[in-house]
Amino acid sequence: MSDAGRGYAAPRALAALALAAGIACAADPPDGSLTAVSWGGSFARAVNKAYYEPFEARTGVVIGREDYNGGLAQIRTQVDIGNVHWDVLSLEMSDAIRGCDEGLLERIPKDILAPGADGAPAEEDFSPGTLSECGVGHTFYSTIYAYHPDRFPDEKPSTIADFFDLERFPGRRGMRRTPLVNLEFALLADAVPPAEVYAVLDTPEGLRRAFRKLDTIRDHVVWWEAGAQPPQMLADAEVVMSTAYNGRIFNAQVLENQPFVIVWDGQVLAWGQMAIVAGSPNLDIALEYIRFITSPESLARLTGYIAYGPVRRSALPLVSTHVETGADMRPHLPTSPGNLRNALRSDFAWWTEHLDEMNERFSAWLARS
Repeated sequence: MSDAGRGYAAPRALAALALAAGIACAADPPDGSLTAVSWGGSFARAVNKAYYEPFEARTGVVIGREDYNGGLAQIRTQVDIGNVHWDVLSLEMSDAIRGCDEGLLERIPKDILAPGADGAPAEEDFSPGTLSECGVGHTFYSTIYAYHPDRFPDEKPSTIADFFDLERFPGRRGMRRTPLVNLEFALLADAVPPAEVYAVLDTPEGLRRAFRKLDTIRDHVVWWEAGAQPPQMLADAEVVMSTAYNGRIFNAQVLENQPFVIVWDGQVLAWGQMAIVAGSPNLDIALEYIRFITSPESLARLTGYIAYGPVRRSALPLVSTHVETGADMRPHLPTSPGNLRNALRSDFAWWTEHLDEMNERFSAWLARS
């Protein structure tokens, strides 16, 4: 973390630690309000059922719900002008690290976290790498691609290379308008082994190789920005296949009876971070909220509404069935052993270091005639 980030966050972090000690022992925090920000769509519906409503019932706190599409811009604006109206939010790991370095997020003392379901200390129960200075992991999710089987009556796509194969599988593709994951997909489709992807990306030739692969489908891409868009694009036949978050496709399958097929080959596995905006006027409640929703029971409860896996070891035995359909959720999680073959674990340290450069290069690539 930068010295500037430490200087901004440290005083509030000490206050948070003192508050947290009282919160952890209290039966109920004082009534109040909290603004929680999520990714919208089926994810927002899932966290409403698994996190918001149980927390409101337990504490009497009223949660204001807002959605966003990620990034730090809105957080930075609130903190810079001193008008913070968001309290807690879900972030991509790279943004959680950058936001912490910039002093945009509160430090979260890890001793406020609930112990494992088996009594293990929290920091031993969380999967390695899912805790950060200003964030607490809550879900494993993956970016996959999916297709509508009616668009391919004969041979079906089955590998990440097939996503880039316009000859065998013609039609438009949906992709998120960001270099994140797209560069990894391009190299995986170009036969780079998962274990070597970031080493290749770290070289000028490797980066050129990724963009050359993206060039092969560029004129056939429909770009999306919100996670709710890919299922709709597939349903409307706007695209024949699209990258997407696995949980969004799962919900479209089981709740909307969409026949979409997920291709797990080459999935990029990541994990979300819960964080608190620096200067939150409801810091004590925000800390209790994070303790509550990152407990093993809450993380397992979320899997009953969307196919994102819990990041805590002791939560896995608590995973059961989909609340509305009764489907066994274990085979649908990105961390299910059968889905992890040829998976790539996102390297957030690489992205934290290179994100600005990659965003500039990606924007220039998009603007090229």
